[in-house]
Amino acid sequence: MQMRLALLFFLFCLFPLSGFSQADDAWPPEVKEISYLSAADNTRQPGLFYAPPTNKPQPLLVALHTWSNDYKQPGSIPYARWCLTHKWVFIHPNFRGPNVRPEATGSELVIQDIVSAVEYAQQHARVDPTRIYLVGVSGGGYLALLLAGRRPDIWAGVSAWAATSDLTAWYHESKKAGRKYAGDIAAACGGVPENNNAAERECLKRSPLAYLVSANQVSLDINAGIQDGHTGSTPISHSLRAFNLLARESAQLTEAEINYFVRQVKVPAHLQSKLSDPLYGSKQILFRRQANKARLTIFDGGHEIIHEAALQWLARQRRAK
Repeated sequence: MQMRLALLFFLFCLFPLSGFSQADDAWPPEVKEISYLSAADNTRQPGLFYAPPTNKPQPLLVALHTWSNDYKQPGSIPYARWCLTHKWVFIHPNFRGPNVRPEATGSELVIQDIVSAVEYAQQHARVDPTRIYLVGVSGGGYLALLLAGRRPDIWAGVSAWAATSDLTAWYHESKKAGRKYAGDIAAACGGVPENNNAAERECLKRSPLAYLVSANQVSLDINAGIQDGHTGSTPISHSLRAFNLLARESAQLTEAEINYFVRQVKVPAHLQSKLSDPLYGSKQILFRRQANKARLTIFDGGHEIIHEAALQWLARQRRAK
């Protein structure tokens, strides 16, 4: 017994409690569960929130959960850890949960839920209004693009990864690939979108491509792994076409170029160049183009986000007062 106590004392001295890191799937204890009032329908909506212990105005990061998840998903923990380290304000709203019903999936309720989440953060922390950021991957990337177009007045920077920009196109792509997302879209939008029926019009109403032209003054970071759509669920054509909506005609990608990217899983020869960005770690940059305030990056990867690249890019963005 004495030997065991001595060993425990030794280990405590060697590895004090403050030195143990949180498990990868555990939210930091500083991040608290909240509910806030959504102006959409005067309901209380859940989320996670962190306010740094400082009296100085700090950046606000609004992080969005993925398509089939909710505000408690462990995949968003890296966003929170960044905010704790850098003393940013953090909010992770639920916005009606997984995208499987009409109340979710880019609805009017969802748009106002996010706006109300920003207002909650401003009321409960010192937020720098010139540094309000939005980030998401997959379904979160989809909503990030949608919000860039729907509420361009809010964001200093929006970083969207593996994002869908056209729900009708994604329905048919998912249906062909046998993925569940076709059923999700039909459930949210009222049926199979085709032939300009009510479901297709609803898909358009909830798609970023209908609004992105309004985001031409938003600093927008669009990223896609070139293998997505093959090893992942969202063809990179969605990112390429989203970029085209923000680019002048001379900077737009042609349909032939987009189709080559998607089908050949490589950059067309005439667009290839040697590129590097240390923030992407081992993921090689294959193609990058800037147009106005939008940046498009295609990297050697799949359906994923590189958190360091997204957050470091956001940290450089400022919005004019």
